[in-house]
Amino acid sequence: MNTLIIYGSRYGSTRRYAERLAEETGVSAVPCAEVEELSEYDRIVYLGALYAGGVMGLKKTAAMLSPNQELIVATVGLADPADQSNIASIRNSLRSQVGAGFYDESRIYHLRGAIDYKHLGFKHRVMMSMLHSKVAKMPEEELNAEAKAMLETYGQVVDFVDFDLLEPLVRAVRGDGGR
Repeated sequence: MNTLIIYGSRYGSTRRYAERLAEETGVSAVPCAEVEELSEYDRIVYLGALYAGGVMGLKKTAAMLSPNQELIVATVGLADPADQSNIASIRNSLRSQVGAGFYDESRIYHLRGAIDYKHLGFKHRVMMSMLHSKVAKMPEEELNAEAKAMLETYGQVVDFVDFDLLEPLVRAVRGDGGR
């Protein structure tokens, strides 16, 4: 099966995962901004950073796919992917980004990323500051896992990247199943 790994990464965590996945599988990895044509591929593996409820570059990539192509998606974000309410929210967003024809929960993976606040661009620093201010005012019992993680890590350098978590994705890319 002719496969391509595409990634959407702004600050590097997703790129790190994509490059490691490429090493593990022998499949080429390219940034989403460089992709113009996908018709020669049977399978697309898309790794994308989570930003403001969406997966960076995924909607554009999904729009290039034909119904006979397979899509595997891995999201990369700060929130713990073991938190089911977080996963439900991410999957709702994915459904709208890729459409029903490509949405398959058995082909979706979730990875944790990293953040270094001092390296954020101005717009992202302002957004994170505003979000932090809003979340800091919320009652403790209303905080979900993502909000708690943000309060605990705000302003710090945090790296949750764990290449061992790629193993199910490596198996899926190789066709050994992924779960």
